[in-house]
Amino acid sequence: MNASAVAAVVSCWSCKGPVASRALFCSVCGAVQGPGAIDHFSRLGLRPTFELEMDDLERQYFGFQRRLHPDRFASKSPKERALSQAQATSLNEAYETLRDPLKRAAYLLELLGRKVDLTGCGTISDPVLLMEQMEKREALADADTVESITRLSVEADTDVLSAQCHISAAFTANDLETAAHLTTRLKYLVKLAEEARNKKTRMLRALR
Repeated sequence: MNASAVAAVVSCWSCKGPVASRALFCSVCGAVQGPGAIDHFSRLGLRPTFELEMDDLERQYFGFQRRLHPDRFASKSPKERALSQAQATSLNEAYETLRDPLKRAAYLLELLGRKVDLTGCGTISDPVLLMEQMEKREALADADTVESITRLSVEADTDVLSAQCHISAAFTANDLETAAHLTTRLKYLVKLAEEARNKKTRMLRALR
């Protein structure tokens, strides 16, 4: 899948000239364009891959956002101000999705025709994953010292990083089934890591 391959050409709303669907401005008349119906990777001019370089992502995002700063459109027409805001909103959504490994994995899977639900916990159908999560949550519930919670928090963060590495390998091998399974596991690991950090914070506050 290539980002440039999905960058269709549309007509500029202002001059009717040709403009790429991911372009912020018309190359003919310079008018700001509305956000095209394109994927997050294409919107930011990035190759659709799980292994994104964060420096590239931030350079593209902040570069585009500077060009859409409200001060640049203060004297423009209401339509152009609205379109620039719509572009900025779409870029924000793309950036927030792609900068998060869990959201990025789920989004890439969706582009490839596989759906992973990140919204709710639901019932874990995989018995191995279910047992893993039950054991980890029981250990966290039983932890009653800062040291024990810190150890579990470090383990949780390590599990998250390990899962991300395995997801990357699955995508590289084009094994979408494994990538989807690992992304589901990552969802629960991320939640567990967050709960461990929160419990440690509450305990430290209680000890002050």
